Amino acid sequence: MSSLQSLIASGTKLWLDSIDPDLVRANRALGATGATSNPVIVAGLLKTGRFDDQLDELVLQGAPDDVIAWKMTDRLVTDAERVFHPVWEQTAGNDGFVSFELDPLLEDPGLGPSHEERVQRYIDLGCRWASGHDNRMIKVPATPAGLDALEELAAAGVTLNVTLIFTERQYFAARDAVWRGAQRRSSLKSFKSVYSIFVSRVDVYTEQHVPQLSADAQGMVGIVNAKRIWRANQQFWSDKKTPRDQEMIFASTGTKNPEDPPTKYVAAFAGSDIETNPPATNDAVEASGLEFTRQIDQMPAIEVLDEIDEQVDMAHLERVLMDEGIQKFADPQKALLALIADKRSDLTPTP
Repeated sequence: MSSLQSLIASGTKLWLDSIDPDLVRANRALGATGATSNPVIVAGLLKTGRFDDQLDELVLQGAPDDVIAWKMTDRLVTDAERVFHPVWEQTAGNDGFVSFELDPLLEDPGLGPSHEERVQRYIDLGCRWASGHDNRMIKVPATPAGLDALEELAAAGVTLNVTLIFTERQYFAARDAVWRGAQRRSSLKSFKSVYSIFVSRVDVYTEQHVPQLSADAQGMVGIVNAKRIWRANQQFWSDKKTPRDQEMIFASTGTKNPEDPPTKYVAAFAGSDIETNPPATNDAVEASGLEFTRQIDQMPAIEVLDEIDEQVDMAHLERVLMDEGIQKFADPQKALLALIADKRSDLTPTP
């Protein structure tokens, strides 16, 4: 049994944090059963030049830059959906999804509309991009506007991946809104939701903002935080009797500290729910030779937990990481639009 196979055997659903067509096929062969995308991934793919023919075709058709960006995103996600659709069928809609993230520029401080307009745009875009795709998840950020859109999206039958979750407060708000919406459906038969908790960025935050943490606690806050949210999610859904699992996605599982083994977060969350790993992390796991066993239930010593609770201001953590997260997705979307504009300029004859 390979290392990735042992991770899957432990109870983890392995997803790929990429929609690169080549990597999707390769990781499906390794056992991956789903994938996630975001503006960083899409912009990175289109910058490679591998999709220039498709971009050129859309530019020559006269489509606006933003329309081209979203058509290309839709094509890439749809291609990945085809690869994982057999999994969706085999699991009766409990796995085999590919995530499609909504427009990050809605949250851009310099460009974004009012709160009410953002909420309505999330609802409209979510319903639009979900239509006709049974194994597509719509990614909505756990921002104030994103959270306020969740109930209506869930009620409309949209399968949701709530992303950019860093704290229990965000998770509770997202989960409760999604459940309210789900209960307005005529049936829960097709109801599926996941909640993406970001891990490694939390540890980057504590290194920068809480340097006084002990060696035992530093580098463990992301794991402790995510496991607490996982436990709360397990408890909440245990009596709801939904036909499909309502799960956590452990995201941002690539290590940021070069002293950490690349398998650090993968090993910590082995045994339940979904891990969406960057391609390099999956490669490192497969090459590690390790056998992964269930660790999701294991927590550090009570002294470490108490220290984390005393030292880490989660409200401040959320503000800082949300601001950074929004920018990390908005900037690549702007760069993607600039790339398309350059393409248009190259293809437009000089008078």
